[in-house]
Amino acid sequence: MASEEEQNHAIHQDSDHHGDGLTGKNKILRRHDSLDMESRIFSNSSAHSKGPSMSMIMHLAFQSIGIVYGDIGTSPLYVYSSTFTDGIKHNDDILGVLSIILYTITLIPLIKYVLIVLKANDNGDGGTFALYSLICRYAKVSLTPNQQIEDAEVSNYQLDLPENSTTKRASMVKSKLENSYFAKLFLLLVTMLGTSMVIGDGVLTPCISVLSAVGGLKEATSKITDERVVGISIGILICLFMVQRFGTDKVGYSFAPIICVWFLFIGGIGVYNFIKYDPIVIKALNPAYIVYYFRRNKKDAWISLGGIVLAITGTEALFADVGHFTVRSIQISMCSVTYPALILAYTGQASFLRKHNDLVSDTFYKSIPHKLYWPMFVVAVAAAIIASQAMISGTFSIIQQSLALGCFPRVKVVHTSAKYEGQVYVPEINFILMIACVAVTAGFKTTTKIGNAYGIAVVFVMTLTSALLVLVMIMIWKTNLLLIISYVLIIGSVELLYLSSVLYKFKDGGYLPLAFALFLMSIMYIWNDVYRKKYYYELDHKISPQTLKEIIANEKRLHRIAGFAIFYSELVQGIPPIFKHYVSNIPALHSVVVFISIKSLPISKISMEERFIFRRVEHDELKIFRCVVRYGYTDVRDEKEPLEDLLVRRLKSFVGEARVLDSSQKVEEERMSDGGGEETIIEEIEKGLEAGIVHLIGESEVVASKGSGIGKKILINYAYNFLKKNLKQGDKVFDIPHERKVKVGMTYEL
Repeated sequence: MASEEEQNHAIHQDSDHHGDGLTGKNKILRRHDSLDMESRIFSNSSAHSKGPSMSMIMHLAFQSIGIVYGDIGTSPLYVYSSTFTDGIKHNDDILGVLSIILYTITLIPLIKYVLIVLKANDNGDGGTFALYSLICRYAKVSLTPNQQIEDAEVSNYQLDLPENSTTKRASMVKSKLENSYFAKLFLLLVTMLGTSMVIGDGVLTPCISVLSAVGGLKEATSKITDERVVGISIGILICLFMVQRFGTDKVGYSFAPIICVWFLFIGGIGVYNFIKYDPIVIKALNPAYIVYYFRRNKKDAWISLGGIVLAITGTEALFADVGHFTVRSIQISMCSVTYPALILAYTGQASFLRKHNDLVSDTFYKSIPHKLYWPMFVVAVAAAIIASQAMISGTFSIIQQSLALGCFPRVKVVHTSAKYEGQVYVPEINFILMIACVAVTAGFKTTTKIGNAYGIAVVFVMTLTSALLVLVMIMIWKTNLLLIISYVLIIGSVELLYLSSVLYKFKDGGYLPLAFALFLMSIMYIWNDVYRKKYYYELDHKISPQTLKEIIANEKRLHRIAGFAIFYSELVQGIPPIFKHYVSNIPALHSVVVFISIKSLPISKISMEERFIFRRVEHDELKIFRCVVRYGYTDVRDEKEPLEDLLVRRLKSFVGEARVLDSSQKVEEERMSDGGGEETIIEEIEKGLEAGIVHLIGESEVVASKGSGIGKKILINYAYNFLKKNLKQGDKVFDIPHERKVKVGMTYEL
């Protein structure tokens, strides 16, 4: 009977070898079993698929208005009041601040994100982990050695590279990253920090947006106190999080019309104020007024940047939420609706302030024409509620990504739309966000204090995104060095200037997002660090096929019984050591055994046709297979079709294809002499299924090895095990039937 290696060769015999990698549309493998091998260098090619239709793009563009832009769209509620906290000291300061706002919105959201960062998406998905996954695919910087040569066969694994795919600069940076453990760890920690900051942004956005809008009630009646504003805001926040389970699709269509009306109102009122009060503010297009503003105010001008930066809050949602939509839909909605409306709104408010310096503390509501006050108030409250949706949706996407890449404890991810990929809901995270938002709103009570914290989260994420983007530019895009330097000097310098300003208010509330991010980052690091230690332990103690035969042969008490056993493990490059522990204690082994490991690739999606890798373990009389089930970090398990049904169907297909494709005479002779052929194998599988399927879950307990330091003991024995015991287990994540589940325990000393 054919060995694993021969089957692997036979299955791919219709292709041609070329070099050391994979080439062409029908990529092939060398003769080897990569489930026992480390990753190696792949040649890069690209695979293109037909994109969404223009009709779908326009539908998604409309939806995105309600999901992505609520945060940045409601910034006119509080930007000028947050900037001029001590009042307007010189009328031309208004021109200086307006000029900074106009150029900041143009430079960061429009040029950086819409025109540059969105192109760094990972097969349509964005966020900090998307950038990290791109870098991991190009350079071997992943700290977990679970890559396989077959992974490069996945159609969207390949990167779109420029023709000059090798440059000395790119090769040098790639080599430095691959050969430095510190660089790999630092890159992972930076990614975790950026992710944690975005989640922190998802906590602060609802608080400041809802509080600022509801606070407008105090202008209408003196009966509304600060305490009542806080109470109403908390009630609204709770309702907002309760509707998240309905999904982005339904929420987006509900919210989009309101935000469209909001942008129409603020843009129209902006034009009205511009014409009525002071059209001369058009002079703010001259950046010289920025220089004059800093000359007059010096340190105070620098401090005021912490208020101006609130004009671009929620910008990261453009990238984080792109997986819920498409790049083109985000670009269309931003350029045609959001950007023009914001420019008109800030310009109109500046015109109003030129004539009413004393009303800066409540610029937004005071600048509204009297007849439109109540309609505008209602829309403002609704828009502020919706503003929270941008970062909440982004948080769900990011949690899903970090979970799939082994950087977050297991939680349930619900796919909420059958039409649009990437729209997900995470119940546990939704509950945690709600509790955090209620606590922050009740504790800080005012938008001024929350604003101090808000700015740090916003600018930190932007700066980290730029840092990762520069790596993508150098290694993957092979961007011209002058363009990279220009990006760093212009956009990078602006972001660092804003960062220095917001850090000035650290003690006034700026500590909150950093503390929250460090807490989340600690959870991510603890989980990922022990996850990697476990994987290395299993890799070092894995069982070879020859050792497997010896174990079974030496176990005189071992009996093969009718049945189909699925043995779950995290190891993708061999048979896990827990199997030896199992057969040593249980004197029975099912007639068909499949070792299965669930693996996440650093890409967003994997088609069903490319999801399963099967190998038959040598010594075919054992009827033992190994299987790796590959998921992208945005793929969601299909609850309608259990994993075991997919596995059985794909296993039969694998056995059948091996028989059909392997037509060499030598292999045919071996099959004949073996007396049964592939039909026998399939018959054995059918008999095993008739006898019943049992799911064997490898539950490895981990403890720090003897002699470990106190830090390692705390990390493994307490922190990691606490997280593991209090969060969703693997059998629940994959919906394994309870009545056919058997847990096999073993303790690893790490």
